[in-house]
Amino acid sequence: MAAMMVSSAGGLLAMLNETHPSLKLHALSNLNNLVDNFWPEISTSVPVIESLYEDEEFDQHQRQLAALLVSKVFYYLSELNDALSYALGAGSLFDVSEDSDYVHTLLAKAIDEYASLKTKAAESNDSAAKVDPRLEAIVERMLDKCIADGKYPQAMGIAIECRRLDKLEEAITKSDNVQGTLSYCINVSHSFVNLREYRREVLRLLVQVYQKLPSPDYLSICQCLMFLDEPEAVASILEKLLRSENKDEALLAFQIAFDLVENEHQAFLLSVRDRLSIPKTKPSEPVQPGPAEPDSSQNENSTAPEDVQMSDGSSPSNLNVHETDPKEVIYAERLTKIKGILSGETSIQLTLQFLYSHNKSDLLILKTIKQSVEMRNSVCHSATIYANAVMHAGTTVDTFLRENLDWLSRATNWAKFSATAGLGVIHRGHLQQGRSLMAPYLPQGGAGGGGSPYSEGGALYALGLIHANHGEGIKQFLRESLRSTNVEVIQHGACLGLGLAALGTADEEIYDDIKNVLYTDGAVAGEAAGISMGLLMVGTASEKASEMLAYAHETQHEKIIRGLALGTALTVYGREEEADTLIEQMTRDQDPILRYGGMYALALAYSGTANNKAIRQLLHFAVSDVSDDVRRTAVLALGFVLYSEPEQTPRIVSLLSESYNPHVRYGAALAVGISCAGTGLSEAISLLEPLTSDVVDFVRQGALIAMAMVMVQISEASDSRVGTFRRQLEKIILDKHEDTMSKMGAILASGILDAGGRNVTIRLLSKTKHDKVTAVVGLAVFSQFWYWYPLIYFISLSFSPTAFIGLNYDLKVPKFEFLSHAKPSLFEYPKPTTAPTTTSAVKLPTAVLSTSAKAKARAKKEADQKANAEKASGAEPSSVGQSSGKGKSSSEKDGDSMQVDGPPEKKSEPELSYEILTNPARVVPAQEKFIKYLEEGRYVPVKLAPSGFVLLRDLRPTEPEVLSLTDTPATAASPAGGAATGQQGSASAMAVDEEPQPPQAFEYAA
Repeated sequence: MAAMMVSSAGGLLAMLNETHPSLKLHALSNLNNLVDNFWPEISTSVPVIESLYEDEEFDQHQRQLAALLVSKVFYYLSELNDALSYALGAGSLFDVSEDSDYVHTLLAKAIDEYASLKTKAAESNDSAAKVDPRLEAIVERMLDKCIADGKYPQAMGIAIECRRLDKLEEAITKSDNVQGTLSYCINVSHSFVNLREYRREVLRLLVQVYQKLPSPDYLSICQCLMFLDEPEAVASILEKLLRSENKDEALLAFQIAFDLVENEHQAFLLSVRDRLSIPKTKPSEPVQPGPAEPDSSQNENSTAPEDVQMSDGSSPSNLNVHETDPKEVIYAERLTKIKGILSGETSIQLTLQFLYSHNKSDLLILKTIKQSVEMRNSVCHSATIYANAVMHAGTTVDTFLRENLDWLSRATNWAKFSATAGLGVIHRGHLQQGRSLMAPYLPQGGAGGGGSPYSEGGALYALGLIHANHGEGIKQFLRESLRSTNVEVIQHGACLGLGLAALGTADEEIYDDIKNVLYTDGAVAGEAAGISMGLLMVGTASEKASEMLAYAHETQHEKIIRGLALGTALTVYGREEEADTLIEQMTRDQDPILRYGGMYALALAYSGTANNKAIRQLLHFAVSDVSDDVRRTAVLALGFVLYSEPEQTPRIVSLLSESYNPHVRYGAALAVGISCAGTGLSEAISLLEPLTSDVVDFVRQGALIAMAMVMVQISEASDSRVGTFRRQLEKIILDKHEDTMSKMGAILASGILDAGGRNVTIRLLSKTKHDKVTAVVGLAVFSQFWYWYPLIYFISLSFSPTAFIGLNYDLKVPKFEFLSHAKPSLFEYPKPTTAPTTTSAVKLPTAVLSTSAKAKARAKKEADQKANAEKASGAEPSSVGQSSGKGKSSSEKDGDSMQVDGPPEKKSEPELSYEILTNPARVVPAQEKFIKYLEEGRYVPVKLAPSGFVLLRDLRPTEPEVLSLTDTPATAASPAGGAATGQQGSASAMAVDEEPQPPQAFEYAA
C-alpha cells in the first residue's frame, strides 16, 4: 500500500547515497518495484546505480538488483542494447517466466543476439568464438522453461534459431507426440532455415531422433535422407523392410520408393537401387542368360511373381531349383518390384495407363484453332502443333496429327523440327516403344540418312522428351547419333535429347561429347550444347561451370552465350549460398546475356526457398539494370524463388506489373504464372487479368500463358473467371485482326489449360514439400522460349498427373471406392465444346445479312422446340450461350447427351454434396482436402494420402480381387504395340484398336 501512495522516488534515490549497505539495499528493492511509474525520475540517477553495480565490495545479490534496475530504466528509454547487457548482469534476478513487456522484449532481444552470434561463428567456422556465458544462460533458462511448460513448438523454434541442436533434441523427445513434433520440425527446417548446410545438420539430427523411436516413421526418415543425399542409409532401410516377414513392411518399402520417385532425383534413386543387395543364391548356380534385356524385362512392371526377372537375369522359379532359402525367393520377388519403382518405370507405366484411359482432351478446340490460323502465318501454325502436343502430353493420343497429315506436312525447316519433337511430348514416358515410335523419323545410320535433317533432329529431341529423367535405355543411342553427325540441326536435337535423358547424372563421357559439339562453335548446335551441359550437370555446382563461363567469354555467337548462360545457371540449382560466388561473378559481368544468366542462377540456386536476400537482389536488378532482357528475367526469376509461398508473389510483383517497361510487365506475368501454377489463386488471376489486354502484344502473350498456368485444372464452378478466360482465348484466336504474338499466346494457353488430356497440373513441389527437380528445370528452360520456340516443349516436364492410383502388393490397380466430400460440379472436367460453335466461329468474320439472321433465329427456334420435345430423353439445352449448339448436336448421342443432361437435372433436384470415386481416379489439388476413405472397405492405405501412388493393405486377402479397367488398354498396348502400329501404319502405339472411337464421334459432329 505504501508503495501505491508514493508520489516521488526522490527519497529513495537520496538513500542510495547513504553509507549503510542495508539502506542502499532497501532503496534498490523499493525502486525496483516503482520503476514502471517513476523511471523518468530514476533515470537521472542512473550513474549512481551503475556505480553500485560495479562496486565489488557489495554482495552479489545487491549488485544484481542494481543491474536489474538500470536495465529496466534503459528499457523504458528504448536503449535495448544497454538494457540487455545490464539484464545479463542481473543473473537469476532477471526472471524469464515473468509475464511483462519488459521481460518479453529483452528475451526476444537476447535470443536474436545469441542466434546471430552463433550464426556468425558457424559461418566463419570458428567454434571457439566467444558467446557471453550469461547470455547463453538466459537463452538456456528460456528453453528449459518452454520445455517444462510444454510449449514444444516454441522451444524448437528457439533451439533451431539459436543453433542449439541439443535442446532441439530434448524438446522433441520430451514432447507428448514425438511423430507430430518431428514432422513439424521438418517443415520448419524447410521453411525457415535459410542456410543449406545448417538445414542439413537439423535434418541429420531429426533422422537420429526418428531412428531411436520404437516404431520409426520410415517414410519421413527416407525423405530426410534423400535431402541429405545418403543413398546407403535409404537402401539399408528399404532392404530391412523388404526382408521382413510381414507383408505390410514390404508395402511400406514400396510406398517409400514411390514417394522418393516423386521428388525426381534420378541420380539418387539409381544409386539407392544399385545398393540393394542381390538375393543369396548358391555359388554353384550358373548365371542364366534369360531375356534380361532392359526393354523386355521391365516391359510390364506389374508382372506376377512367376515372370519376374531378377537383376542377374535369373528368375525366382530358377532359384527354387537350386534349393534357395524360401525367404530369399520372397526377397527376390520384392526386390524386382522395388527396382522397377526406383528406376521410375513402374510409376511411368501406371501414369501412362492413367493418362491414356482418362484422356478427356477436346479435339474440337484444336480444330477451331487450326481452321482459324492462316497458313501463311508459320508462328501460329507452329503454335497449334505445340498446343496439340501439350494438350495430349503423356496420353499417347496423336489423333489430331494423323487426321491432319497434309496440313502438318506444310511445316518446313524448324517448324518440321518442332512438329516431330511434339511426338515426344505426346508419348512422354512411353519407354518401351519410344524408339520404335520415332523410328520413321530418326537418322538411318551413316551421315546421310536421306530424311530431312530437321525431322531427324526433332526426333532425337523427342526421344529425350520421352525418356526425360529416365534415360538409361536411350542414352547410348543418343550419344552415337550425336557423334555420327556434323549437321547442326541434328546436333541441336541430339544435344537437347541427351541433356533431357541424362538429366542431373553428371556423366563425364556425355559431357565430353557435348563439349566437342560446343567447341565446333556453330551457333545453332552450340546453343543446345550449352543448355544440355546445364541439364546434365544440374545441381552439381561443379567446376565445369567456370569452364562454361570461360567459353561464353570467348565465343562471338550470341546464341551460344545464351545457351551457356542458362546452362551455367542450371549447374547451381538448389545450392543456395554455395552459389553466391558464381552468381556474383555472372551478375557483375559486362555482357547483358551473362547477367541474364545470373538472374537464372539466382532463381535456380534459391528456387522454392523464398530467401529474402535472393528476392532483394532480384528486385534490385528488376528496377536498375540497363538491359531489358535482364530486367525481364529478374522479375520472372522471382516466380522460381517464391513458388513454395505462392500467395506472396502477386503482392511482391504487383507494382512491377504496372511498370512503364513492357519487359518488366511480361516478367511479372510469368513470375505469377510460375509460382502460382495450378493454384487458381484469386489474387494471381486478378493481377493477370488487366495484363491479358495490355497495349503491348508480347505482354498479352505472357499474361495469357501465365493465366493458363494458374488456371490449369480449375473448374468454372469454383471460379467463374475460368469460363470467361476460355471465351477470351477463343475470341483472340478467331479474331483476324489480332496480332501474331498474342494469338500465339492464346493458342499455347489453350493447350496448357487442357494439358495432358485435362488430367495433369503444373506442380513444382512434391507432396512432401521437396522441389521436383525435373519440373523446376523444365519451367526454367521453357521460360527461354522467348528466344527459341522449340524450348516450349520443356513445359511438359513440369506436368504431374492429378491422379489417385491405389496399388496392391502385386503393384496392380484393384477396384475400390473412396469418397470426395464435395459437390461433383466443383471438380468436374470442362464441358466438351460442340460442333456448331466452331462452324459459327469460322464464319464469324464474314458480314451477316439481316435476312440470314432471321433465318438463323428461325432455325434456332425450331432446334429449341426439337430439344424440348427430347426432354424425355434428357437432352435439354443447357446454357443460353450454347443452346443452339446443344440442340443441333442431338446426333452425338453418347458423347454429348451425357454432358448435356447434367445441368438441367441439377436445377430440378439438389446436387449431391459428395461423389464416390473409383480407383484410379482423377483428384485435382483443390479436391485433396475432401478425400475420405470409406470405413468397412476392403483396402486400407499404408499412409493416408489423398492422391498420388498409394499402396493398399488388403484386409480380405483370401477373396478374389477385381482389378480396375486401366490394365486393359495398357496390357493391350505394351506387348501388342508394335503389331498394332504395323496394322494401322500410324505412329501411335497405345491400344490402337480402341483409339478410333472418340475421333469418329467428333467426325460426325463436324
